[in-house]
Amino acid sequence: MRILKSSFAVVERRAEHAVKYFYTHLFWHNPDIRGLFPAAALDMERQRDRLFAALTHVIAHIDDGTLVPYLRDLGRDHRKFLARPEHYDAVGASLLAALAEASGPAWTPAVEKAWSEAYRAIADVMTAAAAQSHDPPWWDAEVVRHLRYGADIGVLTLRPHQPLPYLPGQYVSVCSARVPATWRTYSVANAPRADHTLDLHVSRIDGGRLSSALVREVAPGEVLRLGSAGGRVTLRREDRPATFIAAGTGWAPVRAMLEELLARPPGHDVRLFVVARDGAHLYDRPLIDAYAAAHPWLAVTYITPAPGRPRNEATARLATALGHRGLWPDQDVYLSGPPQFVAETASLVAGLGAAPARIFHDAVPANTGPGHDRPLGFGEWFLNRPDPHWHNPGGRTR
Repeated sequence: MRILKSSFAVVERRAEHAVKYFYTHLFWHNPDIRGLFPAAALDMERQRDRLFAALTHVIAHIDDGTLVPYLRDLGRDHRKFLARPEHYDAVGASLLAALAEASGPAWTPAVEKAWSEAYRAIADVMTAAAAQSHDPPWWDAEVVRHLRYGADIGVLTLRPHQPLPYLPGQYVSVCSARVPATWRTYSVANAPRADHTLDLHVSRIDGGRLSSALVREVAPGEVLRLGSAGGRVTLRREDRPATFIAAGTGWAPVRAMLEELLARPPGHDVRLFVVARDGAHLYDRPLIDAYAAAHPWLAVTYITPAPGRPRNEATARLATALGHRGLWPDQDVYLSGPPQFVAETASLVAGLGAAPARIFHDAVPANTGPGHDRPLGFGEWFLNRPDPHWHNPGGRTR
């Protein structure tokens, strides 16, 4: 494993060149694969970033016990991209070519052998999981209701043609015929229902083709495709107090977990902090207020910047509010929202005394920049991946 990590450290210095070379090589030698990817140039630019995010994640976890179960999930999820075993061979050949190109003299026979064996092991796990899966590659789901909250937030109620299994707190990937070959993940905003419908909360992002279509164009009667549920931020039912902290449409998975608690009320207090850029973005406040009024065990605090103040003032107000609440060592803490918010808040509550092992959030890279709808789970490997945390030596960062 050491040889892979040292080799990857060399490749990182030429990250953008490596990923561009990869896709050029892949499409030149396998033109039939091009149709599996988004057509828009901007989407392909993000696609290159996601590839490097995938490599970064694999190398970071290649010698721990979390990678194989994760790869199995990826293999099952990959079926929605129409990925076939021969595609893995093509991707592997182009990946090795790109790594060799970026490595220069550091690409030795030993390094090539290590990468070849590692990729084959990864591909074998993913293809075996795909072949053994009994779930469909995706679920067709009809839009039965579409609510708009202002210009940039939409709540879509979907009815899958077949029941889609998920747990409160998980997310699903979404694709629309309006933006072909583009998938983004959105959290399910409700606990499972008897009629199998589910709600998705979508925040439109400037330049985000799919989020814009979902918020402003998709109408009842249309059919979307949904990938299998992912994410591990699900409710722990231990008899201990819980704190939920949600920002923006990160409220969606928290709402789903609260619905689970409402069905089986806890024997402890629950604290909810809802953070928004302004009062208008507290789109579900009437429901939250109704929850708090009906259930004495639920305490709600809203955090917004003062009128006319910068949006980041909400973060400072949250820090103050959390600092005034004690008992952090006793809490299960659930975080949901933009990746930077989650990372900063996790550090904050740990500093206040919360046990790191009891701070729960999805470990996902950031979707920064124009066009990113929300944090993607690492369930979109090679064909549609999250953005990486890496610096582009050419002067552009993401």
